[in-house]
Amino acid sequence: PRVPSSFSPLRTNTRHARCALCNLLQYRPLGAMDIVSSYTRPRRDFGRPCCFSDKGPDLIADIKPSRTLAKQFVVRNPVNCTTQVGADKSEHEVNTTRKTFDTTGMVHTEGGWPKDIDNKEVEQKIRYRKKVEKDETFVRSVQNLGQMVEGCLRQNNSIDVFEEYFSGGSFVDHSSEPPGAKTLTVFRDPSPVARTATTLSWFPNDPKRIAVAYSILQFQKMPAGVCTNSYVWDVNNSNHPEMELASSSPLCCLEYNPRDPHVLVGGAYNGIVAFWDDRKGSHVVDSSLIDKSHRDPIYKVVWLQSKTGTECATVSTDGSACLWDTRKLSEPIESLTLESKDESGMIYGGVTLEYDAAAGPAKFLVGTEQGAVLLCNRKAKNPQDRIGSRFTGHHGPVTAVKRNPFAPKYFLTAGDWTTRVWAEDLKVPLITSKYNASYVTDAGWSPTRANVFFTTKMDGSLDVWDFFYKHNDPVLSLQMNNTGLHTIRVQEEGKLLAVGGVDGTTTLLEISDGLSVGQANEKASLLQMLERETNREKTLEVRARELRQKERRKAEGDGGREELPSTADDDELAKADKEFWYRLNNPGGGDMPGEEEEH
Repeated sequence: PRVPSSFSPLRTNTRHARCALCNLLQYRPLGAMDIVSSYTRPRRDFGRPCCFSDKGPDLIADIKPSRTLAKQFVVRNPVNCTTQVGADKSEHEVNTTRKTFDTTGMVHTEGGWPKDIDNKEVEQKIRYRKKVEKDETFVRSVQNLGQMVEGCLRQNNSIDVFEEYFSGGSFVDHSSEPPGAKTLTVFRDPSPVARTATTLSWFPNDPKRIAVAYSILQFQKMPAGVCTNSYVWDVNNSNHPEMELASSSPLCCLEYNPRDPHVLVGGAYNGIVAFWDDRKGSHVVDSSLIDKSHRDPIYKVVWLQSKTGTECATVSTDGSACLWDTRKLSEPIESLTLESKDESGMIYGGVTLEYDAAAGPAKFLVGTEQGAVLLCNRKAKNPQDRIGSRFTGHHGPVTAVKRNPFAPKYFLTAGDWTTRVWAEDLKVPLITSKYNASYVTDAGWSPTRANVFFTTKMDGSLDVWDFFYKHNDPVLSLQMNNTGLHTIRVQEEGKLLAVGGVDGTTTLLEISDGLSVGQANEKASLLQMLERETNREKTLEVRARELRQKERRKAEGDGGREELPSTADDDELAKADKEFWYRLNNPGGGDMPGEEEEH
């Protein structure tokens, strides 16, 4: 049907408007079904159209400028403004499906037998073995396999399959790196009265803790009521000590037990020996009786090698070295008087002690306040031989004696203004440093570098020496404080270094890899240098002895009228030095040219 042109749903005059579809359905052909669907909606629900028109601005408020507020205005130049432009992220956690595993196995006890053989019948198996062994195929197979196995065995005997062909590659060359050290932390004595950090001891096999003994070593300078405690510090917490070590007298030395790291032994200012167990608290577990102890302060204590791991040794300026057992500290198990073997009978006062089982389980070195180092042997055949060699050369107390961990035959000493390197079979030093302007207070070898050692001085400086590069001057010198340094201790791994000061501060340093990582052939170079110096000194000693004998015979021939010269002539010493270098460069080459004519 057609829609009249006059039809328009928008021009309807009824109250409700009808939709166009409803109007179209009214015009249907004749005979069609009368289907009417009406949809009505109020006119107000159709919404109002938006009408826009041009309009001028309206003044809402007018605020005039104020001179008072203008005076308070401050220009910020520059202006820093921080904004966060990073994308926001979220974190989610999810557990994957858990798988359950079951371990199964099978044990094969016996098999491979033919079906007609019962493996439970021993006689049947024996008969079958004999039958197979007589077979030519079996014999031929065994011979062929035997040749292959024999070839493999010969290869294993001629070639070491576990040999490292490039073992030197594990050494990283740090020689080009400049030596250096950085401060990690500083531990300060909690006592209000300034005390000296007398001894440092690292926790065995772990650089997390360090024990520090504090005392006032100046004679009659200890005030009344001074704190007598020493402390164990955690290297990660320098604010408060981890543990206190209570003592009736200030500790002059302290040492961890290498076999039982929970046990510490210390020597006090009043001469007693005490030990602590950190599992039992801060109080002393046991101590020696005052009448059985030293008469002077104990300046050094070391642990000895023993089956029980409970024996230690102490030394004091009262002229004695005592051996103790911590299981029974009431009295020493052995005592040794540091008496001279000559006619003078001098009693030496011990101020330092060194023990290394690699040099001999019964040997130890004692540094004295008279400037001499005594080599002692606790298991000598005769009591007179317990005090062995005596090494003299220092002009003041020997403050440190340390054996080289790579060559225990050689040891380092510090005293007066110098440091010296000695050998057990020589009475004169092999190497002597130049005289410093300040007193040397302590020294110690590096446990990982054979040529490196450290020294501390009273002017507060720390010197690092490396014989691999220099002999006359230190490779590194650090000014730690202005009050002076007293002690030094290197951790077993060679990376950390602790320095104790006179003012009670303990500084923890980390040294560079060039001073802590061992280099290839370093030990061999050190031993070669020390052996060369040893041969040199022995040659000069023999030559000087010959010159003295020659002068003595000459004086006896002249009736003793001429006075013996006190020292050898310069020409003779130069000749001895020339002979030494000739023999060093020509081992086994016989006499020096021109020597036969003299004879």
